[in-house]
Amino acid sequence: MSNKVILFLILTIGVAGIGCHQESQELPILGEIEIRDGDTVYHEIPRFRFINQDSQWITNETFEDKVYVADFFFTSCPSICPKVKKQMLRMYDRYEGDDRVVFLSHSIDTKRDSVPRLKLYATNLDVTTDKWHFVTGDKDQIFTIANDYFVAAMEDSGAPGGYDHSGRVILVDPEKHVRAFCDGTDPESVDLFMQDVDKLLVELEN
Repeated sequence: MSNKVILFLILTIGVAGIGCHQESQELPILGEIEIRDGDTVYHEIPRFRFINQDSQWITNETFEDKVYVADFFFTSCPSICPKVKKQMLRMYDRYEGDDRVVFLSHSIDTKRDSVPRLKLYATNLDVTTDKWHFVTGDKDQIFTIANDYFVAAMEDSGAPGGYDHSGRVILVDPEKHVRAFCDGTDPESVDLFMQDVDKLLVELEN
């Protein structure tokens, strides 16, 4: 587990409590905070460029003016991924008609999860590309950006399917700030997370 992920866990224990629900009226911006020339600089998701199930390039600009929900998975995962995807589908169904909310799933199995394989996976879930992007790319870039989402992801021959990763689901605002997270394997945690999504949408309207 990277130092960034460990630091995030320490910082968010006091903020998030158990699960992902925030009790304050406005969601906090999670992650490290720096002071540069007297200005407060919050953690941001860095620039990225991955390819999705329809062979479209997906970048930060894809989510301009959007709230997005992110996770990390692989299509042949025999352990937590089916549980997480079940909960992601709940959220997809809830926000399907809301153009302000989109979904981004990063495959950590860049060797096997080709574009056609991701396309088949998305088709089997019966979701649309404009709403939910399943992306692949350079392995090192995927693993590096997982740290920026405060997600542990790594190759591990001893783990089910050959990869070790968490089931964390992350909420990112239009400014690329991480605003909430939850355990994607736990329906109750996801229920609270959706309350946080709603809270962020209200915040962005004001």
